[in-house]
Amino acid sequence: MIKKNTTQVMVGDVAVGGGAPVVIQSMTNTNTADRKATVTQILDLWQAGSELVRITVNDEASADQVADIKKALLDNGCDIPVVGDFHFNGHKLLTRYPGCASALDKYRINPGNVGKGTKRDEQFSTMIKLAMDYDKPVRIGVNWGSLDQELLKVLMDENAHLTDPLPAASVMKEALIRSVIDSAMTAESIGLPKNKIIVSCKVSDVQDLIELYTNLAKRCSYPLHVGLTEAGMGSKGIVASSASIGYLLQQGIGDTIRVSLTPEPGESRTTEVVVAQELLQTMGIRSFTPLVTACPGCGRTTSTYFQELAGDIQRYLRNTMPEWKKTYNGVEEMSVAVMGCVVNGPGESKMANLGISLPGTGEIPVAPVFENGKKTITLKGDNIGNEFKKIIDVYIDNNYPKKS
Repeated sequence: MIKKNTTQVMVGDVAVGGGAPVVIQSMTNTNTADRKATVTQILDLWQAGSELVRITVNDEASADQVADIKKALLDNGCDIPVVGDFHFNGHKLLTRYPGCASALDKYRINPGNVGKGTKRDEQFSTMIKLAMDYDKPVRIGVNWGSLDQELLKVLMDENAHLTDPLPAASVMKEALIRSVIDSAMTAESIGLPKNKIIVSCKVSDVQDLIELYTNLAKRCSYPLHVGLTEAGMGSKGIVASSASIGYLLQQGIGDTIRVSLTPEPGESRTTEVVVAQELLQTMGIRSFTPLVTACPGCGRTTSTYFQELAGDIQRYLRNTMPEWKKTYNGVEEMSVAVMGCVVNGPGESKMANLGISLPGTGEIPVAPVFENGKKTITLKGDNIGNEFKKIIDVYIDNNYPKKS
């Protein structure tokens, strides 16, 4: 896995591109004008591990709250960079609300809806000049659903006159790439430095996304924000995001990622952050929290005990990780195995830093624990879960250096 070299852009204190680690971004789904709800959700996303967060700034009521939202976050010890998502009227809102323009750490501009006709260039230029005035980076983000129709028409007309015209879908993909590159180059011509520009070219289809970003990466050196526009709900969204983003990351393409999941009713917005973290960690790109290896279960494990224990241990690791990370170096790279029977249990447990092999159906009711490949203790009784958590705590304290 060789990461494509891109220009580094600073978004607040977070480095994007230029060899920096892949950054996780999320987006609120609150009404930004509701300051309390928006601050609460940003804090949740930040605590879950989001490193950038985007908020909708679509009207005067929301623009008026941005500075107070940023202040409230800082008052809560949260310095996460906040990105303003603008469509249609960003030039007006950033001009009329200087507090908003100053408080945001990055502006997201969509070339497809920044304006039409002669107004397009003027309004785009206004936003770029404001970014320069406030020393802010921008993300020029193109979406299939809001593609610049004027550019598409020009390319379609040109294609129609070719001896061997391309399929319409190919022309649309070229229009997406041209829109983002042309807009970024226009921003540079206005005076915005190259190290202030991030780009994205998002669609909802996995294969289209892979094709677009593979081509885009060959044609520019701007940092790339990668993700499906609408991944979907539940397992469909997770699979689609993992397949597309994972493939691109394996090719070295992608500097920031977002897993755009549609939350289930009542589901926390933080799920998309957890999925993004686990994607990066399972690919060996970054480590965030110890992950649990657990077997899927079979006829030898008719009890649900080991599944329940595996889930309980995973939640314990994730929930306790923020405190561990403050105290210990490298603890996020620890591996833990919770296995259900003697077939693969001892072997998998020996491969992890810390592992436990539970008894399967009809097996002797004991659970050997392995530390760094060696059996250290055998747990028995009804309190195995809590005892194993204590073993985890002691293992971390003994094996990971404390921060000074």
